[in-house]
Amino acid sequence: MYKLAVFGNPIEHSLSPTIHAMFAQQTGVNVKYTKELAPIDAFTQTANNFIQQGGLGFNITVPFKIDAFNFATQRTRNAQTAGAVNTIKVEGNTCIGENTDGVGLVNDLTKNLGIDLRDKVILILGSGGATRGILLPLLEQNPTRVMIANRTASKATTLANDFSEYGKTCGFGLEKIKSKPVDIIINATSASLDGKMLTIPNGVANGAICYDLMYGKITPFMTWAKVNNASMVIDGLGMLVEQAAAAFEFWTGKQPNTRSIIDTIRARS
Repeated sequence: MYKLAVFGNPIEHSLSPTIHAMFAQQTGVNVKYTKELAPIDAFTQTANNFIQQGGLGFNITVPFKIDAFNFATQRTRNAQTAGAVNTIKVEGNTCIGENTDGVGLVNDLTKNLGIDLRDKVILILGSGGATRGILLPLLEQNPTRVMIANRTASKATTLANDFSEYGKTCGFGLEKIKSKPVDIIINATSASLDGKMLTIPNGVANGAICYDLMYGKITPFMTWAKVNNASMVIDGLGMLVEQAAAAFEFWTGKQPNTRSIIDTIRARS
């Protein structure tokens, strides 16, 4: 049996146990997956206790992804470039850190939504940890360029420079966004959490695919995108399920069929 968990604080809202129970039933893998509330200052102790009790892997959510990066004794390329870990696999004394967020986003866009990212102009709003986690997998799809816009322009510029070896990137302040359509806009800011919409030109959304990393509700960004003639408006539920599927495969070697699970969870919400 695979003893697995998700660590976070808060954690009660997490859909991960539900998703992984569906994966287990679908693939026939014997899994026990629990939610674990880790004290803010005791992630390492909580993780070690879980491993000592037979834990073979765990997911990590807010606010412990940096702690998990430091906890891992070995890291994948995705984790190393993201500077954060959301999945750990335990192999003996080795804890392998992975970041499945970007893979989850790309799989949702390409497999579930049928979007070819090659030769596309992608605008990402925000330059925090969420953006850092998705940049490498996006750039590996060979878009024309990925533009990063942020309130503090220097943060966007630095992040773009950090990833310039993987593809064409540029960074600038939100006020520099042109009123000219792009192919894809990804909202990776915390504005949706706060129920706010950034001040950006409406014309950039015309005909664009607009994707909010948030899920579970219609966000101000999604409403703005619809009003301004986006060709497609999507929330982050598919990314949530796809990043979980990548973690499940990382642990068990089994690849779940995600489409039906996304549909089931969406129907429940």
